[in-house]
Amino acid sequence: MDYRIEKDTIGEVKVPSNRLWGAQTERSKNNFKIGPDGSMPIELIHAFAILKKAAAKTNYEKGILDKEKSDIISKVCDEIIEGKLDDQFPLVIWQTGSGTQTNMNVNEVISNRSHQLLGNELGKGEKLVSPNDDVNKSQSSNDTFPTAMHIATYKLLSEKTIPALEDLKSSINLKVKEFKSIVKIGRTHLMDATPITLGQEFSAYESQLDHGINSLKNSLDHLSEIALGGTAVGTGMNTPEGYSERVAELIKDLTKLPFKTAKNKFEALSSHDAIIETHSALKMIAVSLNKIANDIRMLASGPRSGIGEINLPINEPGSSIMPGKVNPTQCEAMTMVCAQVIGNDAAITFGGAQGHYQLNVFKPMIAANILESARLLSDASNSFNNNCISGITANKDIIKTKLDNSLMLITALNTKIGYYKAAEIANAAFNNGTSLKEEAVRLGYLTAEEYDSWVKPEDMV
Repeated sequence: MDYRIEKDTIGEVKVPSNRLWGAQTERSKNNFKIGPDGSMPIELIHAFAILKKAAAKTNYEKGILDKEKSDIISKVCDEIIEGKLDDQFPLVIWQTGSGTQTNMNVNEVISNRSHQLLGNELGKGEKLVSPNDDVNKSQSSNDTFPTAMHIATYKLLSEKTIPALEDLKSSINLKVKEFKSIVKIGRTHLMDATPITLGQEFSAYESQLDHGINSLKNSLDHLSEIALGGTAVGTGMNTPEGYSERVAELIKDLTKLPFKTAKNKFEALSSHDAIIETHSALKMIAVSLNKIANDIRMLASGPRSGIGEINLPINEPGSSIMPGKVNPTQCEAMTMVCAQVIGNDAAITFGGAQGHYQLNVFKPMIAANILESARLLSDASNSFNNNCISGITANKDIIKTKLDNSLMLITALNTKIGYYKAAEIANAAFNNGTSLKEEAVRLGYLTAEEYDSWVKPEDMV
């Protein structure tokens, strides 16, 4: 492999001649061989490019960066945002807790790509754009990385996660309407309970998602606050007057999202409470989706030897040995995703607690986990919606059979003959293998006509 020589404050480093990164990136690449290469989320890299472009424009407006440098930095940032340079960011999540090496990776790529765009060969001639003095002007890794975290997370949630969840909620709402008149047995403690409609059962799922989506949206205001302008410790050292406010305005314009400068830069650098808040909502949604997916696979269980009250779409063979077997694979995938999100929340919570003095040093891990959760919930919701929920049908015959056989219909007689006589009827029917109606008449507590008049499942929902 051909190499060129790049320099940093420590000395010279060999860098592959066909790569745009510089000395600090190469050092980090060699120092942290932990997990797969390039594991730093690409959404975070694109977010960095957004903030670097906004910073370059702000620095030009404030008279501390000339127009040529601002324009070329902006041009390279556009290439990064468009995904044209995705292969130039090889660093892993498991690096310095401030994310300094990733910040420098972005700075070096912008510097070297600017050198190329100005008609120069990498490794030859003096660079017009310096990684530290120009690309990183008015910035620190300590305020750029949390800013990138917020930009990347907010964009992913608003563009993918929330729309996917809302689509899933809409599909469940259609099932609520479709199943509104189908009376079935309810279940508590996994045991027969009083009747409910299948539509009412699905309405609980819709409500869970509605609350979760609202919680997620409500968390976005804190997430919209960005740390940029705080620089190293929150004081804003080495920034021109008005920089924080203006750079936030430009990020808002570039993303079309309501970003604003953080009310308190010391909080924005030393804590990640905004991420904790947002991921708590994602965890809540994961808990809800786990419940929904488990309910659905149990309602569909069997189909002949289980509950079998609903039918799931037949998407794929379920067994390599049992012919004709079909499994609730979408439900299983969803519950695995939910387990991962809940696990991510534990890691994020621990990481968020590691804010020591003016800096939290778990930034890359926190960022990677919340972005993974947002992606997984988006993808899983789309898959669950398209390949499961939308194709669910009611097995009306089985629903009616189970309803008619349930002993808990006796609850309708509590107000007519009292709890204890009703319990006597239910126990007799269970022990004798007979119907509630038979035992009610045999025990002389009511007539067949009274039973038919008072025990109507459709009136019990």
